[in-house]
Amino acid sequence: MTTGQGRRLSGDGFERALSAAERRLGFRLASPAAIQRFLDAIPYSSDAFYRAPRRVLQDRKAHCFDGAVFAAAALRRIGHPPRILDLFANGRDDEHLLALFRVGGAWGAVAKSNFAGLRYREPVYRSLRELAMSYFEFYYNLAREKTLRAYAGPVSLAPFDRLGWTDNDAAMEEIARRTDEVRRVRLIDARMARRLSPVDERSFRAGLLGADPRGLFRPPSA
Repeated sequence: MTTGQGRRLSGDGFERALSAAERRLGFRLASPAAIQRFLDAIPYSSDAFYRAPRRVLQDRKAHCFDGAVFAAAALRRIGHPPRILDLFANGRDDEHLLALFRVGGAWGAVAKSNFAGLRYREPVYRSLRELAMSYFEFYYNLAREKTLRAYAGPVSLAPFDRLGWTDNDAAMEEIARRTDEVRRVRLIDARMARRLSPVDERSFRAGLLGADPRGLFRPPSA
């Protein structure tokens, strides 16, 4: 079914569905940027369940978890190992998931988000901490609090090949459980967190451009 680290072999349901989708779209998802453009073009999902990559193609919608796992599958198809990174908030915001890729030793990311600033990153980051911190100023809630606190990963999705994760919605629960088990790396300490200023009005509005209100986390004070 797979090569383990690189390109997927043809014949599985996701491969067929993706090939057909590319024909309809009129271009190939042949680069990380093209994969990001596809995710940006489909609606953000406010559904409280996970979609496997094949179902993302069928339903034409995704939230951040679905989008990252879809991107990992699409990245694998063009030669990148399928890897994800989980970003964690302070308890007053959602987690956020990224699909990772690496070019010339530098990390980049593909992501689906309801926030404009939490999506694509060019492969220019020398470490995963650098990559995670690039999301810090854009990671905030409706109370205008900057909420990013830690990251976990990378998590390889290759071990989930036995579950047929590109086609099987049930495998998404197993992937989610795995991300919760990985050791978290703290990005800021408690003293830093207490000194954080609220997000300014202009940045707040810019980040929410095009957001679906139904998919937004609402802290008690917001």
